[in-house]
Amino acid sequence: MKKLPRRLPPGVDIVRLAGNIGAEIRGVDTTGPLDEEVVATVRAALLAYKAVFLRDQALTYAGQVAFARLLGDLTLGHPIFEAPGDKPHLREIDSADGTRANHWHTDLTFLDRPPAFSLLHSVVVPPVGGDTLWANTASAYADLPPELRDLADRLRIVHSNDSDYTAATVVTAHRDFVSTVYEAEHPAVRVHPETGERSLLLGGFARSVAGLEPQASRDLIRVLQDHATRPEHTVRWRWRPHDLAIWDNQATQHYAIFDYGGEHRRGERVTVAGPAPVGVDGRVGVTLRGDASRYHTGEAA
Repeated sequence: MKKLPRRLPPGVDIVRLAGNIGAEIRGVDTTGPLDEEVVATVRAALLAYKAVFLRDQALTYAGQVAFARLLGDLTLGHPIFEAPGDKPHLREIDSADGTRANHWHTDLTFLDRPPAFSLLHSVVVPPVGGDTLWANTASAYADLPPELRDLADRLRIVHSNDSDYTAATVVTAHRDFVSTVYEAEHPAVRVHPETGERSLLLGGFARSVAGLEPQASRDLIRVLQDHATRPEHTVRWRWRPHDLAIWDNQATQHYAIFDYGGEHRRGERVTVAGPAPVGVDGRVGVTLRGDASRYHTGEAA
């Protein structure tokens, strides 16, 4: 785990939220200019705690993009869905569109290069419900029994947007979501490019284990996935309007709880481009189907 600075910048405080993941960062205003020390502190906290949260961030689209760029180059909003108008980096997550995310997943693992970091800004929050859970897949890997950890180190997993996640969470947009099929093969255990930690790379887009029969694939993925999302590895965030959540997509999964019925829930997400996952053996994730090159560059057509 990457160490936090011994001394935090003046006015900044970091409050841990759970034993293995999650922290609230206080005293940082992401809507305005930030000095390098504050940005470095946010990044260090993100890498250490995997998911960090900042209250009362009244971000515009331009402000969210400007802050996200302090963490790296940006992708387009989504490889499949078009972004709204003049906001190419935005992915609107709106319950009014019939799309939910109530299934454990790591963002866009059906691509050869899933995002490194995701930043979700809450705009509309239901009066009750709509919390999100995050799981630390690095602590989950570390807690595996040695025999299962050794096996996981050698596995390769095929991820697809045409998966259990799609069937369970994408409602009215299902046909559009699978209109172009994307598949990628990744190591089941990835080595983090900054921290060097090993973490499980699974989630709802994980469809099969390379080289195994379907039943054996399902059983093995289920065992590893159930372990990754044990409550001991999780944190739960109760949203307020203008909260900003940032998570390390290279070492987490998340689950948006659908318990708010017909109430409105809306968030705006931008994502920081990431490298292809690298396994313990040095092999990288590869594309099997679909061309996401435009998404990776972050350049609108």
